Amino acid sequence: MRAAAGKESPSSSAVGGTPLLKDELDIVIPTIRNLDFLEMWRPFFQPYHLIVVQDGDPSKTIRVPEGFDYELYNRNDIKRILGPKAACISFKDSACRCFGYMVSRKKYIYTIDDDCFVAKDPSGKEINAVEQHISNLLTPSTPYFFNTLYDPYREGTDFVRGYPFSLREGTPTVVSHGLWLNIPDYDAPTQLVKPRERNARYVDAVLTIPRGTLFPMCGMNLAFDRELIGSAMYFGLMGDGQPIGRYDDMWAGWCIKVICDHLRLGVKTGLPYIWHSKASNPFVNLKKEYKGIFWQEELIPFFQTVVLPKDCTTVHKCYIELSKQVRERLGKIDPYFTKLADAMVTWIEAWDELNPSGPAAGVVVVNGSSNGK
Repeated sequence: MRAAAGKESPSSSAVGGTPLLKDELDIVIPTIRNLDFLEMWRPFFQPYHLIVVQDGDPSKTIRVPEGFDYELYNRNDIKRILGPKAACISFKDSACRCFGYMVSRKKYIYTIDDDCFVAKDPSGKEINAVEQHISNLLTPSTPYFFNTLYDPYREGTDFVRGYPFSLREGTPTVVSHGLWLNIPDYDAPTQLVKPRERNARYVDAVLTIPRGTLFPMCGMNLAFDRELIGSAMYFGLMGDGQPIGRYDDMWAGWCIKVICDHLRLGVKTGLPYIWHSKASNPFVNLKKEYKGIFWQEELIPFFQTVVLPKDCTTVHKCYIELSKQVRERLGKIDPYFTKLADAMVTWIEAWDELNPSGPAAGVVVVNGSSNGK
């Protein structure tokens, strides 16, 4: 591990005065290359601590621009810190980023890919993605009744007529799922038939994903409350040595949504946008996704029908129970899922070793609402 720190530049302190949650949020970046993309993000990222998880060859030197406060972990560091449990961290896949979640000591995490840049809103103003994610996380979600003006906690809006007053307090928001302009987050078959398609639609909206509804979570522009949901934000076994790739973030999304629904926690999607600059190779992607394209037709019904017992009152208990059901029900599809279920348990064990005080383990359901214990 290498660490470096630098002074805040005038530009970093000029973004609305003191940055929001400056000492409570880490930015996690998985990468195989020099992080030159940070130069564009400097006004927004420099005030925060970065955790860089280097994938691929650990002997390669990754350059981080001067002035950023960061930690950098490569595969050798992961093995040294986790020992045999390092096998639960994917290799040669962006799922390695979840190691950063494990070693963070902050309440909140923002994670972004290194091919993502600052986007502009329709007025031409640069979008401070971190600020918008924080706004999403610090306002409640409304998963039990849909508000037709979307997020009622945004400035200039409220609950519409007919919205039950008993539900207006909402539930804690633990996941903020941001979107992307330019290169869409498509699977390989869609990439192949729409190679030139670009997303130019900027929708000025934030929505709570309703209870009982799954969604395809994308990890390239994502923030979450590490204390309340972090230990369930495991991106699974993907990449090198595994029969599947590019389902890491979606697997985590399905798991956390089931757990959030059970524990009465909320997930938002929509703003902020980032600019996704580079399309990955659709033929390489097809090889990674091939089995997943078939498996997802059974995975989705599995997650739609998962029932967590009432005694699963913490994220840890929910996740261990979910691993048991993965082993029992999905292990019949392919031995990979038995291996994945084992890795889910190993992940929780490793999390507990590095987080003995138990962040994300102490969410309890009290009178229909969730509170950090």
